[in-house]
Formats: sequence, structure tokens, C-alpha cells
Amino acid sequence: MTYPIDMTVRPDVSGHFDEATNTISYIVKDPSSPHCAIIDSVMDIDYAAGRITYDHADALIAETRDRGLTLDWIIETHVHADHLSAAPYIQDRLGGRIGIGAKIMVVQDTFGKVFNEGTEFQRDGSQFDQLFEDGDTYQIGTMQAFAIYTPGHTPACMVHVMGDAAFVGDTLFMPDGGSARADFPGGDAGQLYDSIQKVLALPDDMRLFMCHDYGPNGRDIQWETTVADEKANNIHVGGGKTKEDFVKFRTERDATLAMPKLIIPSLQVNMRAGEVPKDKDGRPMLKVPVNGL
Repeated sequence: MTYPIDMTVRPDVSGHFDEATNTISYIVKDPSSPHCAIIDSVMDIDYAAGRITYDHADALIAETRDRGLTLDWIIETHVHADHLSAAPYIQDRLGGRIGIGAKIMVVQDTFGKVFNEGTEFQRDGSQFDQLFEDGDTYQIGTMQAFAIYTPGHTPACMVHVMGDAAFVGDTLFMPDGGSARADFPGGDAGQLYDSIQKVLALPDDMRLFMCHDYGPNGRDIQWETTVADEKANNIHVGGGKTKEDFVKFRTERDATLAMPKLIIPSLQVNMRAGEVPKDKDGRPMLKVPVNGL
């Protein structure tokens, strides 16, 4: 298979783990210039207190500045249901363009109804600077990157490939973690299996970087593996497991899972590219739809 970028380029990847949400955010630097991207940033929230802070984002900003880097892109691999994006906070301080998959419009339409958003909430993706289609390429300094459409977990999921590194969002977990759920509105276990096969079709030595890790069986948190390792050892799809078996397993497992603790604030914020919605008086305000999810 041919790909639209040079996969021999090896970017420098700095992972930042957020213990509260088990999310890993990344600073990805072009090896030939001081340009970088930030992937899947986190805005901190104490949901019980209704308080938002920025410690995790501030650490990303501090490292970017300390290393003298220029931020080109702030990438969201999908509309996260388990943490809030800090994209606009980071953009305000470092610049860069906020990008997400073009199917964000499907997510906005779905959850615009769930949260009873009015006509002032735009469902055209215009809150983002760039909407990526399958196969779209873009630049981080001199390094080329491209996006692969990988629905199943959500309709807007995309894997971003930057040189020899791929950032898989929730499409895959570490081999002993398996795969993400597919039971959110717009999710589909069969689509997820097909999307995972797209990732596993990348070169065997491609580095894969996870969006989440939960340390199964008490192991230390990890977030980097390879295509070859996933193909051989992933507990949900490795070793040639069939689509039929995967769909059966995923469907049965998803039926036992509780909703993520931060799904209600996360969706409202992330479908707005990280902006907290406001009430009619301009005050930051979140809704709680009763029996809506």
C-alpha cells in the first residue's frame, strides 16, 4: 500500500499523562524544524464543584515554550466523552490551528438534540479551524502528516499519522487493553473492527500512540506500541480474530459498561472545540439532560 507522506521521518513525541482521566496528550515535534503539534489536550474539571482549571494544559504550554517550539496544529482525534479539551486555551497562548474530522457535524447534530441546543449552536463544524477528510494531508513544519477516517467508537474518529508515528485516539488501546467501546450514539462495533484493520495495515514498525491507558492488571501506565505488536497481541483483535467474533464480544462487553463520569460536560465542551457553553447572560453553564444518554 502507498501512503501520501514520508514515513521514514521520526518525530520527537512527548507524552503527558493526565491521571484524573487516564488521558495521554502529546507534543509532536518535526525533527527538522522547531514546529510542533499538540494532540488531545485536557482541560481540568472538578465536576462536583463546577470548577475548571488548566494545570494539564499549562504543562503542555510550558514545555512548548521552554523548548522554543512553534505550535502549528492542535489536533483532536475525536469528540472525547471522558475529558474536556483545552484547545482554545492553548491556541490563545501559543497559536496554531484546531483540527478535527469532518464528521464532527454528525456528532454536533446528534448531541445538539440531546442537549436541546438552540439555533445559535452551529452544527457545521465552524468552531474548528480545519475539518479533515479521509486521506487529507497537512504540514507540521517540514514534516508531512495525514488523517485516516476510523469511525466506530464515534462517527468523527480519525487516526493522525506523522512520519513514523500514528496517534490512534480511542480506536485502539495497548495490546493488553484491547479496544474502545462502540455503544455511544453513532458508534458501531463492525465499523470499529474495520477501522482497526486500517491501522493494522500500516507498516509493522509504525509507532502507535494511545489516547488512554488504564494499566490493566496493575501494570504501569504505557502509551506507545507498534503495529506489529498490536497485530500479534491485542486481546480483542490480534492474532487474526474475525469481525464476527469481535462484534459479538464488543457488543456484549459494552452492555455492561457504565457511562464515563465526565461524558455530560465533555460532549458539550468538545463539540464546541473546547469552548464552555454560555447561558443567555453570557455565563459559562453546563446542562444535564435527564435520561438523555
